[in-house]
Amino acid sequence: MSMTRIGPGEGVVSEETIRRQVHTFYGRVREDAVLGPVFNDAVEDWDEHLAKLCDFWSSVLLATGRFKGSPMAAHAQRPAVRDEHFARWLALFERTAREVCPPAAAALFVEKSQIIGRSLRLGLAVSRGEIPPLGV
Repeated sequence: MSMTRIGPGEGVVSEETIRRQVHTFYGRVREDAVLGPVFNDAVEDWDEHLAKLCDFWSSVLLATGRFKGSPMAAHAQRPAVRDEHFARWLALFERTAREVCPPAAAALFVEKSQIIGRSLRLGLAVSRGEIPPLGV
């Protein structure tokens, strides 16, 4: 008997919903007074980056497995990404999701973004020596 893996967003989130969220959100990020300079300096090709982000969210929410990469490594290479950026990023992400997604999809995006945000914040802090790794 074979098992089909179903993502947490199956039936709640569509590829079009993901595309709308990602493109709208990062359009806002690019114009944000604090986040814009950080992202615009880091991203060379926005079309390529947006496609990669759509793959990421498709993998997270629909278990498509399309995303190949390491968000932690990508962010760790960018010293301009600071802890204080995460709260602003998450607030803008949530506001965008609630504006452009159906309620159930928005709730799922927000829940997953908060989990991912906590993980990235902790991982970056450890990798930068701002807090010691657990067990040390």
